[in-house]
Amino acid sequence: MRITAIQEVTVPLAGNIANALVNFSQHTVSLVAVRTDVVRNGRPVVGYAFDSIGRFAQGGILRDRVIPRVLAADPPSLLNEAGDAFDPAKVAAAAMRNEKPGGHGDRACAVAAVELAIWDLNAKLADEPAHATIARHFGRQGARTDVDVYAAGGYYYPPGSGHTLTQELLAYRELGFDAYKIKIGGASLEADIARIEEALNIAGDGRRLSVDANGRFDLPTALRYAQAIAPYGLRWYEEAGDPLDYGLNRELAQAYGGALATGENLFSLREVVNLLDYGGPRPGQDIFQMDAGLCYGLTEYAAIVDLLESRGYSRRQAYPHGGHLINLHIAVGLELGGCEAYPGVFQPFGGYPPGCGLAQGRVRPTSAPGFGLEEKAELAPWIAKLTG
Repeated sequence: MRITAIQEVTVPLAGNIANALVNFSQHTVSLVAVRTDVVRNGRPVVGYAFDSIGRFAQGGILRDRVIPRVLAADPPSLLNEAGDAFDPAKVAAAAMRNEKPGGHGDRACAVAAVELAIWDLNAKLADEPAHATIARHFGRQGARTDVDVYAAGGYYYPPGSGHTLTQELLAYRELGFDAYKIKIGGASLEADIARIEEALNIAGDGRRLSVDANGRFDLPTALRYAQAIAPYGLRWYEEAGDPLDYGLNRELAQAYGGALATGENLFSLREVVNLLDYGGPRPGQDIFQMDAGLCYGLTEYAAIVDLLESRGYSRRQAYPHGGHLINLHIAVGLELGGCEAYPGVFQPFGGYPPGCGLAQGRVRPTSAPGFGLEEKAELAPWIAKLTG
């Protein structure tokens, strides 16, 4: 059993939406296919995955460094001890051959795309959903029914677009969501407070509404917003400042009584160690949003979850960033607190196919083998492009 080819295609994100810092209309994602010599129903078994949503594709790193290293590895060296599946950790190690420590960033995303495709591949070899493969590999039972999910949105739409925040959140409620996240920091504090109050008309309770500044604020601004939003009792206040400004996060945690959320822009276990050492997150209260697609894959992400637990935090405080099927399977398999969803935006990757059965703020993957990316109609043309 061996890998015969690894292919990448750069996929543009659909839509013209923005948060406090960036417009996503020019963002791209690397979709990867790992092809094997195992044949089922007359076709090779192929694993699919992508890096994550909200950054840029890593086609150059994948083609020039990551893919050649994996293909050059001795095929048996990429298998588990039983030889009946691929070992994601060994594949990631092969992809990182000759790389120096540090320098986390786009290479972490490139390696993650291939490593995650191995999880999809292994689940297909076992003819089971990826969350079952993940749970068994890491000695977990997996979530027994469904997991908590919230609709991430509340973007700043261009003037004249015809979209309003109320319309957006009402549409999410109709889909079965009962918790939401909106953007702040892209307008004045007064305008953002008005947006929060508009959103609360839909959410009905601050415990069902979070706000996300996408790292926009300096410490004085972060503290000013914290004081202004405190009376609303929001679910969490997300990424107020630069993700590596641990001092800002620590001072904000000391001043703000509500929950903080951060971590989606940390790309390695080492960076999470620094967050815990210097950023002041609070056990049982704050939310961790690290994303396997941005931090070398699920092997590194699972080590991050283990680190959290070793420091007195709960895996229920983990809500992976990304809003897509891969992180839904990870949340189920690792028994995390839940996950986010991007319904209707960040296509073709955001959100879930209809078979996931979203209702009352809970969601569960379908029984499709692997991550079930083939069930997402928006991805079908891109998967077809990879498979030829």
